[in-house]
Amino acid sequence: MYIPFENLPEDSKIWIYQSNRKFSDAEFSEIEADVKSFLETWEAHSVSLESSYQMKYNRFIIIAVNQEVQAATGCSIDKSVMFIQKLEQKYNVDLLDKMNVTFKNGEHIAHKTLIDFKKMAKEKAVTENTIVFNNLVNTIEEYNESWEVPAMDSWHSRFF
Repeated sequence: MYIPFENLPEDSKIWIYQSNRKFSDAEFSEIEADVKSFLETWEAHSVSLESSYQMKYNRFIIIAVNQEVQAATGCSIDKSVMFIQKLEQKYNVDLLDKMNVTFKNGEHIAHKTLIDFKKMAKEKAVTENTIVFNNLVNTIEEYNESWEVPAMDSWHSRFF
């Protein structure tokens, strides 16, 4: 069951999927409709999941579930991953590769492989103050506090 993102509790579980490229405005609108449609029927053990989403910077899909009502289970998580894989195929993007880093480069959102990001850090093309997207956050509270942070405040700090 889809509900507005702001109505979910802070301890709701989240998953963040980052695209290796920016979505066009038309793609963004289509993906939003697809995500909302998926969430309206998403369930675990025949119980509707109270869930929502946000899409940010025409690049990120954030899915959230209120685990207090019904926890996402292995099968329901598998269904969400299969849904994301369908989006990958439909839009020819990569949403599941965790070996990439997305960060702000001025007003621009940059996406690099982990190897390239390490190289950039070594060459000081990015610094500890570079704003990175910490996609390892697990809850809405962590997302609100620690998703868009200076590299020194996330797992990216190991490269400096």
